[in-house]
Amino acid sequence: MSSRINITSGAKWESIVGYSRAVKVGNIIELAGTTAAQGGEVLHPGDVAKQTEHILNLFKKVLEENGSSLSDVVRTRVYVTNIKDWQEVGKVHGQFFGEVMPASTMLEVSALVDPEMLVEIEATAIISNA
Repeated sequence: MSSRINITSGAKWESIVGYSRAVKVGNIIELAGTTAAQGGEVLHPGDVAKQTEHILNLFKKVLEENGSSLSDVVRTRVYVTNIKDWQEVGKVHGQFFGEVMPASTMLEVSALVDPEMLVEIEATAIISNA
């Protein structure tokens, strides 16, 4: 049976809510819904493109630290608070995944945890060399 590794970000919310930044089981890594926040502060307020870039750079780091890469991502789910931002978010997503072309969904949601959060993304990676 494959071992389970819970990958933490160190955020205080993980223990309160009961979740992990990511979970690795065998050759699969599930990345939790992630926003552009650090130390309880929202990064890049008002800039959906920079928030998206921050999130995807964090995914890249987490994946690489756990034997994977963005090229192993098979699915992304993107939640935006304003669907009119789809092109800005999509352009950044394409910069990270243009060659990979994972299955992807983008949805408008009524709100995220903080009103300054404009985008939240989650992903699934299947490690191809495992």
